[in-house]
Amino acid sequence: MTLTLHGYWRSGTSYRVRLALALKNIPYQQATHDLRRGGQRAPDYLALQPQGLVPALDTGDAVLTQSPAILEWLEERYPDPPLLPADPTDRAIVRAMAALIACDIHPLNNLRVLTALRTDFAADEAQVNAWIARWIATGFAALETMVQRHGAGFAFGDTPTLADCHLVPQLYAAERFAVDLAPYSALVAAGARLRALAPSAHPDAQPDAG
Repeated sequence: MTLTLHGYWRSGTSYRVRLALALKNIPYQQATHDLRRGGQRAPDYLALQPQGLVPALDTGDAVLTQSPAILEWLEERYPDPPLLPADPTDRAIVRAMAALIACDIHPLNNLRVLTALRTDFAADEAQVNAWIARWIATGFAALETMVQRHGAGFAFGDTPTLADCHLVPQLYAAERFAVDLAPYSALVAAGARLRALAPSAHPDAQPDAG
């Protein structure tokens, strides 16, 4: 099976999938779509992903969309090493941590929303950056408590999980927009450990970076 990841180097959701692929040591090919130039709206890509978003994972048998679903598929198809704990309660906690980012932080700060703030509501860059910082800070404050409670080096426990795959790209976005991370020492420490394990997944290491 040859996997092809359709993504964009600076996409946080694509970064999540790259992290899981790296941690599981799964070989894959990349197809890049420049979101700045509307590559995600090209007819050939819309034929694969009708929503016109990245990432999409072409497995050869199907095209999977939405990064949480892709991550769950990778976990089921390639279970070693696991990115979910064995205990059902622990698995639910990891999924909740991931969902806090995937549902409550990232959607409010993705390119479509920021573009709408600028074009539909005439927000200037200071207002856009304040919007970004507001939602990252609100989510990170809750997540910091959860990592302090459940983490032991990583976001949950002492091995990487799907929570870390969500956390690291959101930390990257926070750094990119100069959000103050001083209050979130547990998040920053967990993120640094995962980054060190999967440097090939970092946006700057991608073929379309720049």
